[in-house]
Amino acid sequence: MKTIKIITGLALFITLCTGCNKYLDFNPHSEYKVTELDFLKTEADYRQMAVSCYSPMQWITHQPLIYGDLATTNSVSGGNSATDQNILQNIDDYTLTSATQNAEAVNLWRFTYEGINRVNYMVQHKDQNPTGLKIDFAGKDALYGELFFIRAYEYFMLVRNFGDAIVFTDKRVEISDFGKMKRVPKAEVYKQIEIDLNAAIAVLPTTPAQKGRITKYAAQALLGKILLYENKIPEAAAMLENVINGSFSLVTNFGSQFLLAGENGPESVFEVQYSNDSPYWNWAGRNSGQGNYAVWEMGVVGIRGAAGMPYADGGGYNLPTKELYNAYAPGDQRRDATCFDIEAYKLANPALNVTYTIVPYKHTGYFSKKYLPMLGETSGQPQLNYGNNIRTIRFADVLLMAAEANVAANAAKAQGYLDRVRDRAFGDALHRVPATKQSILDERRLELAMEGEYFYDLVRTGQAASKIPGFKAGKNEVFPIPWEDVDNFGVTQNPGY
Repeated sequence: MKTIKIITGLALFITLCTGCNKYLDFNPHSEYKVTELDFLKTEADYRQMAVSCYSPMQWITHQPLIYGDLATTNSVSGGNSATDQNILQNIDDYTLTSATQNAEAVNLWRFTYEGINRVNYMVQHKDQNPTGLKIDFAGKDALYGELFFIRAYEYFMLVRNFGDAIVFTDKRVEISDFGKMKRVPKAEVYKQIEIDLNAAIAVLPTTPAQKGRITKYAAQALLGKILLYENKIPEAAAMLENVINGSFSLVTNFGSQFLLAGENGPESVFEVQYSNDSPYWNWAGRNSGQGNYAVWEMGVVGIRGAAGMPYADGGGYNLPTKELYNAYAPGDQRRDATCFDIEAYKLANPALNVTYTIVPYKHTGYFSKKYLPMLGETSGQPQLNYGNNIRTIRFADVLLMAAEANVAANAAKAQGYLDRVRDRAFGDALHRVPATKQSILDERRLELAMEGEYFYDLVRTGQAASKIPGFKAGKNEVFPIPWEDVDNFGVTQNPGY
């Protein structure tokens, strides 16, 4: 197939056949079996392409999952040495600059725009396909509700990681658009996110037709979170109440929900789905395969010779700190379900003869227990094909957001939501604490540790500079814009970079 050499950055999401049609004078059917004029002719075509819009969420979600704790005192970078995965070391040490960024950081920016561009193509052809025909079918509006959610999710990833963003919604970007697109203020990005989520809520069902599909509750939960980020507190409280009144519940065993067997359970409001049905082998494309690479990244490094050991080898790039471990009160089941104490495990299981061949850089004695890789749950290239989903929005998260949104106006309701989370954590009602804005935020740290929320919570509440060593206010709230897009397309850089 004939392709165009693509510049990195925003240029990634140019559809190759579009570029060929635009600049080469030949019949595309002479080299392509299918062009865009052959597609979107049936309901099956629309549904197939909608599934492809889900894929970039797999590519981008695992990165904030790690960055959101690594950029705080919750975890350290780990790895084999001080130069193993420099992007993680730079985030951990607050030495990231526009010059030190590498492909891992750039991917978060460019893969997000790839997802937006895919949705925009579908939106562009919602009322008529590329040949001008209108294709109607039952459930089309709900299908587009899923797409509006996906686009909102992608823009949320952009705005909370990069701040001001380039916003486009009516069509996919063409090469001729490069250099003309400018970043808009965060408020405008959030405005577009609200528009998309409200459009999704209006048409989505409360029960998914297929496991893993986006629902009305997922859209309401994400919108509630967006409203909190915008400091629209009453609106957030009202929106989150819809989810609380749904059919979700907290699982009794906190750690069980992060196992492969705990996917899409009663606490799951929205999960990014992964699989290993077609094992992936391409290390160069590790961020864009179907499997959850983050499972291996956060797993145990180098356990060898451990007969009966249920945990598989991993990268050990996101190690919980002693500070996080000590933040849990005695009896809190979340501590051992979040921080895996390898030495304690060895002592408790002497028959397994657990040994290390690699001691991680900045070793804390702990590994992330959530998503810890298990033997027998991968195939192909083992590191790339874990099928465990990322629990993107849990019901406990919704309860704590609702507690935060209600704490000033309805203290009793906020207390009730906080109590539900703490009662599950301790298995009793004896460990309750008064609901205040700070106690709720502290609870979010404990409940959602190693799930990528803590950094963003500290930033949005203005506490990052006081709680994160090395954090510079006015700079480190966001990442640098990839220098390729700054140099090639005139995209403005973030302050301090």
